[in-house]
Amino acid sequence: MSYSVSSVVSIAGSDSSGGAGIQADIKTIAAFGLFAQTVVTALTAQNTTGVFAVADSAPTFVRAQIDAVFTDIRPDAVKIGMVSSSAIADAVADGLAAHSARNIVLDPVMVSTSGAALIDERAQNALIEKLFPLASVITPNIPETEVLCGMEVRTKDDMQRAACMLKAKTPGAVLVKGGHGVSGADDVLCCDEGVFWFEGHRIDTQDTHGTGCTLSSAIACGLAEGRSVPDAVDAAKRYVAGALEAGFRMGKGSGPLDHMWRYR
Repeated sequence: MSYSVSSVVSIAGSDSSGGAGIQADIKTIAAFGLFAQTVVTALTAQNTTGVFAVADSAPTFVRAQIDAVFTDIRPDAVKIGMVSSSAIADAVADGLAAHSARNIVLDPVMVSTSGAALIDERAQNALIEKLFPLASVITPNIPETEVLCGMEVRTKDDMQRAACMLKAKTPGAVLVKGGHGVSGADDVLCCDEGVFWFEGHRIDTQDTHGTGCTLSSAIACGLAEGRSVPDAVDAAKRYVAGALEAGFRMGKGSGPLDHMWRYR
């Protein structure tokens, strides 16, 4: 007996601890029963306590990976995570455009939870100018939203206003995530169908490493299976909540989620 499943490609950095980046994306895609493919933009030496070294992939090698993926097992959706330089952003954008990629979910990894910049201004501009126009969904957290919009985000009204402001910069939808203290765990989606709020309760855990990567990958899985953007976001949010509530406890710092919680 033979059968086929939908495929999602993750374009992101590798996390040696297995909790975020490419590794979190693969686990999430597998948990949704889909086939995972990868394009590695960077290697990182990290664990639950921090990042100790980063080695970017050459832009030509990033493009070669994209070409190899799309000319064989064509992905039904794309998740983009860590894009640390403008040259890599250009390579990703050119590759996806050349292959007419669809269902692209962009997690703009720009600033840390503490507000520290993770990519330089040139890379930020390339992200906005080259990748935003290709995206079906963009998933910034509060610090990233503040950088992108040039405004403080302190209330739910701020979140909604910022989401609609970003929507004007992309043909796709914008999901502003409220997990950084604005509204508990409520997220707001601004899309062609309107504005939708997704309520969530804050889960008392320190093990949140890779939450953003996991959510964006889960949304890509929903789009790959033909769900609407609001439905894909709803399913992804419920999956992440379950992974957080599972009570996984690994590592000395901010530990990983339990991506396979549904199967335990």
